[in-house]
Amino acid sequence: MSTIGQPKRTTPAQIQAMKGTRPIVSLTAYTTPVARLLDPHCDLLLVGDSLGMVLYGMETTVGVTLEMMIAHGQGVMRGAQKACVIVDLPFGSYQESKEQAFRNAARILKETGCNGVKLEGGEEMAETVAFLTNRGVPVFGHIGLMPQLINTTGGYRSLGRSDKEADKIRQDAKAIAEAGAFAIVVEGTVEPLAREITQSIAVPTIGIGASAACDGQILVSDDMLGLFNDFKPRFVKHFAELAPTISKAAEAYAEEVKARTFPGPEHTFQVKK
Repeated sequence: MSTIGQPKRTTPAQIQAMKGTRPIVSLTAYTTPVARLLDPHCDLLLVGDSLGMVLYGMETTVGVTLEMMIAHGQGVMRGAQKACVIVDLPFGSYQESKEQAFRNAARILKETGCNGVKLEGGEEMAETVAFLTNRGVPVFGHIGLMPQLINTTGGYRSLGRSDKEADKIRQDAKAIAEAGAFAIVVEGTVEPLAREITQSIAVPTIGIGASAACDGQILVSDDMLGLFNDFKPRFVKHFAELAPTISKAAEAYAEEVKARTFPGPEHTFQVKK
């Protein structure tokens, strides 16, 4: 297939080089049509394992499988032309060993065509990050609040309030940056600490529930669009309120179906005379 005239996709190296230039715009994407809509406006699209909760109604991300991530990664790649596309390594697909991480990361890259993978973890994952990056796998790091560890960390809460927590997050950021990650998500971390980390490491920080001083920001697109009204974390801003719009559209559709006013003649195929 010819690529003449198509925009060039942003690379992980270009994302890394954006540190100190302008804020990096990132959102999650899970499907082809949404990726098409977000792509013109984003530097990076993340196929996050948050899809387990957003699309499948799971209580946590722990139940997400590698096959799910690959399927949705393929969908997003069909819809995105410009943005750097990164796919999450799901829980259990990389923690066992650096070799396991490489096998599964390589499979994601091969089967989706994406630009890199994201994994959660700090100092304990630094060796794995180095192993992957030294073998041609771009890695997007993730420190602070790590949803895949929710069963051991005691729930979703902001981190870095105590000296012990803050020191651990500082060490994690330094270790993952030095291991070769091209950028690092800093999640659920108190603002002064996120600001400090951004200033102290050489790679971009992408904040979520962190600081405006981070090198970029990311939100779950469904949160940003206001598709969920039952729970709104402090760090989420609804840039639209689509949930009521969708509900009203479904209500109008249901009424017309029941009244037999839809489909009308203009929506059906008639026999030509």
